[in-house]
Order: sequence, then C-alpha cells, then structure tokens
Amino acid sequence: MSELRIVADMMALAARTAPKAVGKDFIVIRIIEGDDVRVLAAKMLEFGQQTGKRNFDRDGKNVAASDVVVLIGIKDAQSTGLNCGACGVDICELLPINSFEEEFRGPQCAYRLLDMGIALGSAVKTASILNADNRIMYRAGVVARRLGMIEADFVMGIPLSATGKSIYFDR
Repeated sequence: MSELRIVADMMALAARTAPKAVGKDFIVIRIIEGDDVRVLAAKMLEFGQQTGKRNFDRDGKNVAASDVVVLIGIKDAQSTGLNCGACGVDICELLPINSFEEEFRGPQCAYRLLDMGIALGSAVKTASILNADNRIMYRAGVVARRLGMIEADFVMGIPLSATGKSIYFDR
C-alpha cells in the first residue's frame, strides 16, 4: 500500500467521523487510484472540451499527475426538518430534494451541504497534517459522478500528491 493510499484512508476516516447535523449521516466516500485516476483525468479533459467549460483541462492535468483521489459527496440526503429557510423554502417538507439533474442532483438541504463541507474540511485537514498536497476540486466531482465512480448526488474530488512542490498551486 502506498503512503498516499494510507493518507487517503485516514482522510476517509476523518470525513466519516466529522460532525453531522441532527446526527444523521448521508456522506459517501470512495477512494480511487491507478487506472481509475487516469480515466478520471482523461474524461475531465474531454468534458471540458465538449462543454466549453473552463478549467476542466487544468484540473484534469492535476488529477493526471496525482496518485490517489478521494471522492466525498452526499447521497439521498434528507432535510433536517429545522425549517430554517437557508435552502430557499420556509418549510423543509416543501423542498423538492433531488428534483433536477445537472452537473449534480438538487436542490439539497443547506445543512446537508454544510455536513459535506465539514467532511471535506476534515479530510483536507488530515491530508495537511500528514504532509500530503491536496486540493478540493468541484470539476473532479462532476466527472467522477458522471462516470459512476461514486454514487452521490453532489460530490467533490480531492486529488493527492507528494512531490517537492505542490502541483495544485501556481497552475
């Protein structure tokens, strides 16, 4: 097992144990490596070319230069029932969760998105403590989801690298 795979496993642990609103867990996690990373990178470049969307090529090149990618998302996330209105509706029962499909499925309860954000933050904090270069990438999540690499409604990818200088900055 490579050192970066060990880091990825620790990141997954941090994401899994991160606090969740009202104690309900809708976080999904998958670690990809090897050929799956290369496929993801190639498909990111292809998606950017097909859609004309910016920076899929840049991020795809970063993923191609990475050894491991941690995918973190949410799946079938129920609203919290707090009726806070942060999602745009006053009453949680009126939120049409997963009623449309674009790059991601939505809308989502704002608290469930916060849960995902806290899980992402816990994961990258763990990578940082373990000195692994990383970057949260929305574009990696879009393509990983389209490829069926993870069953999630909303997902982000975190590629990992260990070189003399972080490949994810000064791009």
